[in-house]
Amino acid sequence: MRGGEAGVALVDDLRARSRGCQGNHGRDQEISFARPTLRLVINQPFGVAERDGQYDVVCTVKGGGLSGQAGAVKHGIAQALTKYEPVLRAPVKAAGFLTRDPRAVERKKYGKAKARRSFQFSKR
Repeated sequence: MRGGEAGVALVDDLRARSRGCQGNHGRDQEISFARPTLRLVINQPFGVAERDGQYDVVCTVKGGGLSGQAGAVKHGIAQALTKYEPVLRAPVKAAGFLTRDPRAVERKKYGKAKARRSFQFSKR
């Protein structure tokens, strides 16, 4: 199943089974997302749906940084939960986990060093 998106990060593959451990690219959750706050973000949909430890998530995430990838995995898990158990759609949607984060990197403009930063001004 195609999962969530957040910024540039994209979850390609998301499968859920009933075992209880999570992984990204075949690695454990503790290795892929080393910071405890990122693991907390990933597990939020399970906490809202009261399904802690009931699903095993195997996903492939590409692009973005660790925080964006964690948001994408959270979005994908929320979508997968609503697909497997349609009854959970109301609490997951009320928590705001089904809404995609629309922020993306602004494109570079011509005549500028970056998207908005100008080149250094030289008086002479």
